[in-house]
Amino acid sequence: MCNHHKALRSSNKDLQEIEKQLDRRTFLKKTSMGIGALALGSLLNANNVWGTPNTSSSLENSLLDTINPNKLGLPHHSPKVKRIVYLFQSGGPSQLDLFDYKPKLTDMFGQDLPDSVRAGQRLTGMSAGQTAFPIAGSTLGFKQYGESRAWVSEAMPYLSEVVDDLCFIKSMHTDAINHDPAITFFQTGSQLPGRPSIGSWLSYGLGSDNDNLPTFISLVSKNGGGQPLYSRLWGNGFLPTEHQGVQFRSGKDPVLYLSDPENYDGNDRRNMLDYLGKLNDVATDTYGDPEINARMSQYEMAFKMQTSVPEVTDISNEPEHIFEMYGEDSRDPGTYAANCLMARKLLEKDVKFVQLYHQGWDGHGNCPGGVKSQSKKTDQANAALIKDLKQRGMLEDTLVVWGGEFGRTVYSQGQLTETNYGRDHHPKAFTMFMAGAGVKAGFSHGETDDFGYNITKDPVHVHDFQATLLHLFGIDHERLTFKSQGRRFRLTDVHGHVVKDILN
Repeated sequence: MCNHHKALRSSNKDLQEIEKQLDRRTFLKKTSMGIGALALGSLLNANNVWGTPNTSSSLENSLLDTINPNKLGLPHHSPKVKRIVYLFQSGGPSQLDLFDYKPKLTDMFGQDLPDSVRAGQRLTGMSAGQTAFPIAGSTLGFKQYGESRAWVSEAMPYLSEVVDDLCFIKSMHTDAINHDPAITFFQTGSQLPGRPSIGSWLSYGLGSDNDNLPTFISLVSKNGGGQPLYSRLWGNGFLPTEHQGVQFRSGKDPVLYLSDPENYDGNDRRNMLDYLGKLNDVATDTYGDPEINARMSQYEMAFKMQTSVPEVTDISNEPEHIFEMYGEDSRDPGTYAANCLMARKLLEKDVKFVQLYHQGWDGHGNCPGGVKSQSKKTDQANAALIKDLKQRGMLEDTLVVWGGEFGRTVYSQGQLTETNYGRDHHPKAFTMFMAGAGVKAGFSHGETDDFGYNITKDPVHVHDFQATLLHLFGIDHERLTFKSQGRRFRLTDVHGHVVKDILN
């Protein structure tokens, strides 16, 4: 008998021995719990206990749904979006220096912001000690572009070329005033850590369109800087671990611990995973813990990624005109431009959610210089990604989202001069934009007052933004829930509505 067949016979004996170790007490415990659950189901309304899969009102997370998200019966309605790239600008870009043009502020330069405008809104600890709040109109020039006549700052010359593809939301507002809770709120729907991120909710609800790559991939640019970011921002929270985001890095190993150890050829890895799968089947039958299957699916994905990741992260075959379009930085792996190019490659492979993080937008001092610096690193790549998706016919079913965790104040933090100023955090009014599938092109939603401080028309809360995003994927945000610690959670917590005005 060959060694392979001997190994299989030995493994089967090992599995039989494990099963024999389930003693009489374990058997009685498992069966009694099952009988008790059936008895409870006979006393109560069975649909309320177990849910009613495959009906329009069946998004109650039954036990089966928790173990197998394919039972969720999603999408709820016809989706407009197949995939998304979320360009998160960490630090809070200044809307007043980029998109929300306020010409009257030039004449009010240095005047104190009227108390009636601030109306007692809370301040951060960085400007709470100020006795005056001098108005700082933007020192950057603005012009109108495209048929939509959208105002764009001189800091974004490349983006001005694609304004007729953009849908601006100029009336965003959030509940958080400091970076960590504000970023966490945007990504998970809660200011407190521990909830699943948007990408994890989409992975759980809709599954994957590519069996060889993760559903949710995160990229952090190396040429940012500023406020720290944490892996929990792309974490799965209380959802099964297979739905957590996978960070791709620059360098030799894009995914940590994916490469084989030195001097190991990996030829027996398939046999190892098959045997490990049998062990996990026994463990699942014994304990009924869905995390066992989730962990096994991660092992299988890692096995497939050993082949798929080197291929998708190789940009050497991109033609010269693509590098020229994205900018010189796109040749340097890990930069924002290179990550935008990588995002396009991942979207081509039907990765459902690609998240880019770029730090460095925190403009407490030298805000004009900071806006110019960060725009130089990101502007060309932002526009190139939209153009690239459009020329490949992918913008029709891909959603592009750009924005940070909050905006910046109209008043100067610290010393104000004719050429320089700082801006503090401002959660009450800021700008984001979208492009692509499902949203109106060349459109602007919402307005702020003459100071860019308060919203005067069509406010959009973070939960409204999240509800709209899920809607575009065919999901009713109120019906995608997951039961944890006795409560059914959802991305939008207990409120939020779809912003229908921006939808096609």
